[in-house]
Amino acid sequence: MIHIVLYEPEIPGNTGNIMRTCVATGTKLHLIEPLGFSLDEAHLRRSGVNYIDKLEYVVYRNFDEFKSKNKGTYYYFTRYGHKPHTSFDYSNKDEEIYLIFGKESTGIPKEILREDLEHCMRIPMSKNVRSLNLSNCAAIVVYEVLRQQEYRDLLFDEPHKDKDFIILD
Repeated sequence: MIHIVLYEPEIPGNTGNIMRTCVATGTKLHLIEPLGFSLDEAHLRRSGVNYIDKLEYVVYRNFDEFKSKNKGTYYYFTRYGHKPHTSFDYSNKDEEIYLIFGKESTGIPKEILREDLEHCMRIPMSKNVRSLNLSNCAAIVVYEVLRQQEYRDLLFDEPHKDKDFIILD
């Protein structure tokens, strides 16, 4: 299974976009506290764009609790990474893959990164920006994993076709 992990996310809009990406890709979301927003139903519905009922997610008190409950391969996305996200092999569909993203203002703490430097990476970009938007990063990376896994059970056609839908060849 593919998992997106948000370490102390701060911006509800980013998390909402990631929630929608998780529902669209069958990815489980893990949220590590503290969160910069409320998880009450009204806020979740607004952020999750009405897909929240289909979202599988778990909230943890801290990173240690998350680690104690989740076994698999951890991949860390950080401005300190030197390898591109495409340099890893994610093709094993039986592997538990955790894509870990830090909070928008400061990222993942260096103490956590030091434990697994070989799995620290960065999405390549020009020298003109330090980083991309968090929700964009999550989408880029989860779709790379899915590409390597031949998109698992995702649909290639619109699921809500009506009788007037035109198929282009």
